[in-house]
Amino acid sequence: MSGKRITRVGAPLLALLLPLAAGCGGPAGADDEAGGTVTVTVGYQSKTINTVTAGTLLRSLGYFEEELAAQGRRDGVRYRVQWQDYATGAPITARMTAGKIDIGSMGDFPLLLNAARGRQLKEPTRLVSVTGYNLRGGLNTVVTAPGSGLRTLADLKGKRVSTSVGSAADGTLVRALRRAGLDPAEDVTKLNQQPSVGASALVGGSADALSQFVAWPGLLAFQGKAEALYDGAELDLPTFHGVTVREEFARERAGALDAFLRAQRRATDRLRAAPVASAESVAKETGLPAEVVYLYNGAQGIATFDPALRPELLAALREDVPVLREAGLVKDVDVDAFVDPAPLRRAVTAPGLPKAGAAKAELWLRGGSATRVFGTTDELLAAVAAAPPGSVRAAYVPDAVTGTPWFADRAVWVADGGRWRAFVTRAAAERWLASRPGARVVAYADAVRAAGS
Repeated sequence: MSGKRITRVGAPLLALLLPLAAGCGGPAGADDEAGGTVTVTVGYQSKTINTVTAGTLLRSLGYFEEELAAQGRRDGVRYRVQWQDYATGAPITARMTAGKIDIGSMGDFPLLLNAARGRQLKEPTRLVSVTGYNLRGGLNTVVTAPGSGLRTLADLKGKRVSTSVGSAADGTLVRALRRAGLDPAEDVTKLNQQPSVGASALVGGSADALSQFVAWPGLLAFQGKAEALYDGAELDLPTFHGVTVREEFARERAGALDAFLRAQRRATDRLRAAPVASAESVAKETGLPAEVVYLYNGAQGIATFDPALRPELLAALREDVPVLREAGLVKDVDVDAFVDPAPLRRAVTAPGLPKAGAAKAELWLRGGSATRVFGTTDELLAAVAAAPPGSVRAAYVPDAVTGTPWFADRAVWVADGGRWRAFVTRAAAERWLASRPGARVVAYADAVRAAGS
């Protein structure tokens, strides 16, 4: 990547994209030597919880195995599934292009790298479905350490910002800095780090800010280790995660791919019908707090889950290509050739799911198997005030401008003409105050007390 202010930490991205020599089992999608069983290898990211309907949740529900067993009876084939968990999309792409993973899930920017690398190595891949999306880009967030004094993106000039180069979070950072009048290559020192490493760097003080994807910003905020500096939804550009498949596998094992897509739709329906139980399940599998999982995957969460390849998502994917090309990570990507809607149309005949609507305030009480949803933030605050001490497990509130849900006790609250408004970032709240004479920032505890009086 061009630019002299980028620090490479750990293995460079391009090294991560090199085929991995070692692996679990033989070539993916191949017959085992003993018994003629066909192994289908799925690469997923357990802690990237926007992919759970193609990974963590799907695996725990066993739907893919069920669908494969039924498909196998029709095909006269015995299938088995091998699940492989990774921290990011890069190693999944590396193993796919080495023929060792058949189906993988990753974010929009890594999907483009997947497409480019597949073509380059003559192991082409295709995008066949979506897992979760946010139409404004709210799945990516820039956070800073509490009390850092950093209030706006402009304050990052001369600072060290951790991100994963080539990820959707990096794309958000680049675009956001440019909108703020900063040169991403010259005005900040970018640390290319895995999400967990970047989180440790922020907490330890070796990074001044962290730009990452779901669920790292929410996790750090929930733990009191970070404050939101920039809400990715301010870009108003869709971001999503999706499912990619090796073209050869899709052609030779179309029935197995159909089984996966049917299973993914079943997992999507399950998540939407039982969001609290699904969040608890994913939390158990990943070690993430259920409250954090629910922030993103809940009924009013930041992500909307739907396998459909929506036109607005594909349009956003095309807009991502120049960002990666400018960074020197791809020469070009033919998005139209990469996207293949045929398998999903063939495999899933259930009615389409509704488009994402505006998020509402939500309250999760301890011991509850469901949450309460409120039409206004005022009603949420009153409900929190009326709840017995210690009974509130989590309260979520949408940003007054972008609509991005956030933890109510981590949001910035504004008293405005008898109404309560919440914001993900201090900068957003201050922009609101500038146009509202008499409005003022109020601590969350004070807002709760006032609402309950």
